[in-house]
Amino acid sequence: MSSKKKVLICLSGGIDSSLAALFLKEEGYDVFGVTFRTWDYISEGCWEKQKGCCSIDSIMEAKQFAEKNEIPHHILDLRKHFNKTVISEFVSEYMAGRTPNPCVRCNAETKWGEVLNLSNKLNCNFVSTGHYAQVRFENERYILSKGADETKDQSYFLWMLTQENLSRTIFPLGKWKKTDIKKQAAKRGLVKLVEKRESQEICFIPKNNYREFLKEQVPDIDNKIGAGNFISTDGKILGLHKGFPYYTVGQRKGLGIALGEPRYVVEIRAKSNEIVLGSYQELLSKNLKINNVNLIKYPKIKENQIVQLKIRYKATETKATLIPNKESVTIIASEPLFAVAPGQSAVFYENNDVVGGGIIL
Repeated sequence: MSSKKKVLICLSGGIDSSLAALFLKEEGYDVFGVTFRTWDYISEGCWEKQKGCCSIDSIMEAKQFAEKNEIPHHILDLRKHFNKTVISEFVSEYMAGRTPNPCVRCNAETKWGEVLNLSNKLNCNFVSTGHYAQVRFENERYILSKGADETKDQSYFLWMLTQENLSRTIFPLGKWKKTDIKKQAAKRGLVKLVEKRESQEICFIPKNNYREFLKEQVPDIDNKIGAGNFISTDGKILGLHKGFPYYTVGQRKGLGIALGEPRYVVEIRAKSNEIVLGSYQELLSKNLKINNVNLIKYPKIKENQIVQLKIRYKATETKATLIPNKESVTIIASEPLFAVAPGQSAVFYENNDVVGGGIIL
């Protein structure tokens, strides 16, 4: 029996998780690999090649990499689980006029849910991924912080992780820059991984077209919802839209209406099937509320705690104040925020550390 600590790493077939696995082996860990199958995409009766981390091609690439590097490899069929958790929430949120963030849910429910379950069965001490983030233990808390590469930092997507999750997590790439990871891969002769194109899409949304996906998931959606009114912020009818689930707060392009000046989706009213259009200025807001709050750095929020706020992955951080309520947290930003979208994640930081996060109401 090996005395080395065991770690189960999520292998996607891509450069990041592959290098993370090699780093762990080089550090002396007993490494096991897992790749999961989450989704099969069918379009017009034909199988369409799925791209991204969970495609059949990626699963096979991960398996071949594991075998070549003597890493015991497991494949999890999580399609039913993924459909009940990530997919169902994704669809229900759009059908409620909200904009979900499936990657956040996938991390919590899949990578630190089902994968942790497998790690227990394999008697693995830790789980690992190729995320660009860091974790440390300090002041009796496991603290999640940003990756050293600011352009690749993925801590925003990990705010749902619990103290138990973080206590068993290793992020081998946390201190690395992506450019250096590519150099390390090339140094090890992994040229194909360096040249492999990375998908920026949601794994179950081919061609990044969530509207077509909704049509497949909600039978007869166009007849059930139908056309509705575009209205102005003062209530005037401006024209017809195709149905509220096909729009997101902050959207400007693809509205299918010409008003002589730029107009944005300011509000989605699911009950009345109305889309409120307004100017850029009317999309600016300093106040928002969140629920489903998960705290990481501290066990509770202090009254009027000052943080740095992000309301979407690529958003610029804004200084903000947290005001805890019984079932939610009010956030007051120091500067106006553009397009605060219900359903998205609000993540707040202290320097590089994740204080916590929640779902925008």
